[in-house]
Amino acid sequence: MLRDDLKAAQIDAMKAKDKERLAAVRLILAKIKDRDIELRTAETQPDDDAMVIEVLQKMAKQRRESIEMYRQGGREELAAAEESEMKVIEEFLPQQMSEEDTKAAIEAIKAETGATGMKDMGKVMAELKARHGAQLDMSKASGLVKASLS
Repeated sequence: MLRDDLKAAQIDAMKAKDKERLAAVRLILAKIKDRDIELRTAETQPDDDAMVIEVLQKMAKQRRESIEMYRQGGREELAAAEESEMKVIEEFLPQQMSEEDTKAAIEAIKAETGATGMKDMGKVMAELKARHGAQLDMSKASGLVKASLS
């Protein structure tokens, strides 16, 4: 389980006295704890690994946006700090699908669902997320689906 891997990484970082990695792992665990608290009142509980992956993907997306904004603002030291956190986050994410694999998955889903135009984008995106949500950055996939359907 990813949660166990994260706790083990926290212990390893403490033993190695790697303060940056330890801070990043603690941040991840704190976000997961926040999500656990949010889900206490939910009627259905998602799979634990799926929930952890969702949290990690959201954190990675936030880091990418922050890095871009810091670079535009000329704050290279802050961008470097975000990149180091991003590397730790990406260690725990599953291997992402390549662009070619993503396009192939989109074409397969289009063929199965009979999607032909932009009106079918929601149907294709929903199926893509259901099948490959953990291995895809859905914002990038959205652009590929849009290009494929137009």
